[in-house]
Amino acid sequence: MNTAQATAHRVLITAGATHEPIDAVRFIANRSSGRMGIALAEAAMTRNMTVTLLLGPTLLTAPCGSQMTTWRFQTTDDLKRLLATHWPQHDVLFMAAAVADFRPVQPQLPGKLPRRSRPWTLQLEPTPDLLGELAAITRPDQIAIGFALEPADRLCDAARQKLAAKKLAAIVANPLETMDSDRISATVLLRNGRAISPDSELSKRQFADWLLDHLDEIIAAARTTPA
Repeated sequence: MNTAQATAHRVLITAGATHEPIDAVRFIANRSSGRMGIALAEAAMTRNMTVTLLLGPTLLTAPCGSQMTTWRFQTTDDLKRLLATHWPQHDVLFMAAAVADFRPVQPQLPGKLPRRSRPWTLQLEPTPDLLGELAAITRPDQIAIGFALEPADRLCDAARQKLAAKKLAAIVANPLETMDSDRISATVLLRNGRAISPDSELSKRQFADWLLDHLDEIIAAARTTPA
């Protein structure tokens, strides 16, 4: 582990799912546990980095430390506001949160919608493209690293498209089995066209250390390759 590298980095990490409310008790979400983002926060703290963790709904506990600040969010709009507030003060973003792709069009219904015996139609709309919007305010000295979760047969193609479209420095391509798992087998695609990956499947905490070991390489590739 290279604890000397990037000591001055101010790292912003998002973790967990978003909950898009239907009524007072129901919501649209996914099964993201927040493990990957929390593991990155723990690993970054061991390297003396200043860490801000934006954490969504999860049963896991946020790490604590003198270099660590945690802000909680529920919805995509909550996370959007937190990113707009905190990203300008940071150098590196790990966008590990699994934002719901859709949310109800109608405002949150009051109370609890009664159970009905007949079908009920819920109209959905896309949630904001948070990484795409961040690209417009990201400075040349800032590094944004995304995550892509896709079926194995289209994983790398989809990740490369996202890497280019959102002007990321790198993207972590994860197969669907990664979600809600303690382990990860991922490939990191860099802006310069290279792909790097661990030699074997790792725990998410081990992968967080591996990814931070390669942070300087990711930064160098991004700064020598136009977005």
